[in-house]
Amino acid sequence: MTENQQVSGSYWLETAPDGRHGALTEDIEADVAVIGAGIAGLCTARELARAGKSVAVLEAGRIAAGVTGHTTAKVTALHTLIYDKLRRTRGAEGARLYARSQSEAIEHTAGVVEELGIDCEWERRSAFTYVRDPARADELRAEADAAREAGLPASFVTETGLPFPVAGAVEVTGQAQFHPRKYLLALTEDLLAHGGTVHEDTTVLGLEEGSPCRLSTSTGATVTARDVVVATHYPVFDRALLFTRLSPRRELVVAGPIPADQDPGGMYITPEENTRSVRTAPFGDDPARRLLIVTGEHFTPGTADTRAGFDRLAAWARAHFPDVELTHSWATQDNDPTDTVPLVGPLHQGARNVYVATGFGGWGLSGGMMAGLLLTAQITGEECEWSALYDPRRLLPAVREAPSFLKHQAQVAKHFVGDRLHPSPPVEALPPGEGAVVRAEGGRLAVYRDDDGTLHAVSARCTHLGCLVAFNAAERAWECPCHGSRFDTGGKVIQGPATRPLERRDI
Repeated sequence: MTENQQVSGSYWLETAPDGRHGALTEDIEADVAVIGAGIAGLCTARELARAGKSVAVLEAGRIAAGVTGHTTAKVTALHTLIYDKLRRTRGAEGARLYARSQSEAIEHTAGVVEELGIDCEWERRSAFTYVRDPARADELRAEADAAREAGLPASFVTETGLPFPVAGAVEVTGQAQFHPRKYLLALTEDLLAHGGTVHEDTTVLGLEEGSPCRLSTSTGATVTARDVVVATHYPVFDRALLFTRLSPRRELVVAGPIPADQDPGGMYITPEENTRSVRTAPFGDDPARRLLIVTGEHFTPGTADTRAGFDRLAAWARAHFPDVELTHSWATQDNDPTDTVPLVGPLHQGARNVYVATGFGGWGLSGGMMAGLLLTAQITGEECEWSALYDPRRLLPAVREAPSFLKHQAQVAKHFVGDRLHPSPPVEALPPGEGAVVRAEGGRLAVYRDDDGTLHAVSARCTHLGCLVAFNAAERAWECPCHGSRFDTGGKVIQGPATRPLERRDI
């Protein structure tokens, strides 16, 4: 990987077989329709099919190729620094339920891997949250104490396998890592074997709630289902106003092989240095090498120089692992809930047959696994001890959620108004491979010049709620800074909540 290189693509997508499933071409009926074929959607669908429900999965793109296909694939209940905060905001019982729900989901998944004999590079590793600043060591001690009180095998340590000293770290043993796409492709086969159906290239455009519910799709076909699960990472339906409680965040990833004897032997993350996450994975069939995966440089979509971010991350990886040969680079996206805890359960106050799974805050693998168990219990009428903890309808004291809520809304307002006041660059000065939002014909156009010099123009208004998009040069995509929708240079939706493309314009 050279300086200022474009994104090369996800290692997980490159190294897993490409199973394809046809688009929905006719009206169908099912007990449950699951919208989204990432970790949360497929885990839920598979559990429901195993429980005897007829299940139809609808995916706008390809299965396990969106957020889940671009993750760093750590499966752990240690979520950076969450347990001390939960102990203060939700009490000791809330922290205990969070730890138990995440841990049980991980162990359930380990059982599925063994039961189905899935070759997905499942490995047990300790998870660490570390800091290098001695002034933050007490923060880590408090987190270790809270995590241990919540029931995790946690301890405060000062020695790790990292190639540099740390001031302190929380270690939780017995966690896991795996190849997410290999796992989900196998899970899909099990879903199909139990009567489920999967339809790729099928965007859900409308939801009519009722008994039953009805979904309209981009192919013109309709799905009728008693229950609907919205597992699209960021909900594609705004009736619950969840967009006011979710803040999108992207992170960059670089990866490449290192000698196996340089493996730091765990899964590491720090809130310092604009986040740094480190782990390794098997590198093909070569026992002498491991794949180093380094993540960080988080930013709000559409607000950062991503090429410079990749350069900083690559430089950090080479500084600490000098023998690394960086071969892959990609980016992932997460949604942070304003009150820390994911939103999993009924979509809104009046919902009876529609459920949602969102807001995993960077920990979507264990969270998605947990959501599969929780939603299956709710849909099949079983009791689940942690339903109230994750309930999207929860009403918390305003003092807990207000700071994050107000900060997020202020940022949305800033972009919605302020981005319209930015000066317009001259189109003729736009170099190949670059894009910019310009004033034209009384409005704003998102203009991209391809490598051949041809200009491509689309409306700059995001089709979700109307914020102006911005250009991500490293990934060559238009991104909405308000709610995280992403579009390719021709306006096609890459990532929701938007479901409609940016309208093409002449220039």
